[in-house]
Amino acid sequence: MQPDMKNVNMLQLEALVHLVGERSFSLAAKRMFLSQPSLTKHIRNLEDALGAKVVNRANRAFTLTPEGRVVYDYARRILKLREEAMDRVMRARESEAGDIRVAASTIPATYILPHALGEFRAKFPEIRTAVRAADSSEVIETVLLNGAEIGFIGKKPASAKLVSEPLWRDRMVLAVPAAHPWAKRRSVRVRDLEKEPFVIREKGSGTREAFERCLAEAGRADLSRFHVAAEVGSSEAVKEAVIAGVGISVISVHAIRRELKFGVLAALSIEGCSIERSFYLI
Repeated sequence: MQPDMKNVNMLQLEALVHLVGERSFSLAAKRMFLSQPSLTKHIRNLEDALGAKVVNRANRAFTLTPEGRVVYDYARRILKLREEAMDRVMRARESEAGDIRVAASTIPATYILPHALGEFRAKFPEIRTAVRAADSSEVIETVLLNGAEIGFIGKKPASAKLVSEPLWRDRMVLAVPAAHPWAKRRSVRVRDLEKEPFVIREKGSGTREAFERCLAEAGRADLSRFHVAAEVGSSEAVKEAVIAGVGISVISVHAIRRELKFGVLAALSIEGCSIERSFYLI
């Protein structure tokens, strides 16, 4: 069978490299902010595209096949070349000065970009960045209207006028207050959510669209069955509303890492509903 290389993507190669590096499907999944089934799916899709097994599984252990060792060596080199290319592009701009306008949805703007921009600032102190936070739909419109040079959003843009590249993976969880009766549980059913006060994001946000896709997949058509206690415009507002007891909500795990660490909130999965997405550079 001739390998179909056009169906091999960076996420599949990253999954293989992290799997070998961590020696564990579960640890590799955590490293990539994926569920274990999603990581396994990336490996299987890679095998399907190549027309060959790359991993032999035995209970909880695994070994690389001869084909897998070849692919792993090339995957490491490809990912290394990607890093080098990005670094060379960045260094080519070292003598430049000016402004870069960035539009970003709330999760990248609040929890991911500050660290990345800090590193960028250290390399290019003469370049000033201006970040505007908005929902994903507004970010797309801003970039299309030349209100920003680049954007970061939580959904793949539909417009053929934009070039997009997946950068980070995101996993969303059900967040409940630490005192909530569900706080000690690991998961809940979709229909159980309909009985609880719910805090949702505004229309146009990537978080809301990802959750609505989850409901559709679970046979729940939309949010009309839910008791919506509040509709808010940012992940921070969602988080504070949940902490205050307004309701429960689906939110990016990036947004509540600190609250989970200190036991302020608890995170649950939703049975039959894995809510994952990519953040895209546009």
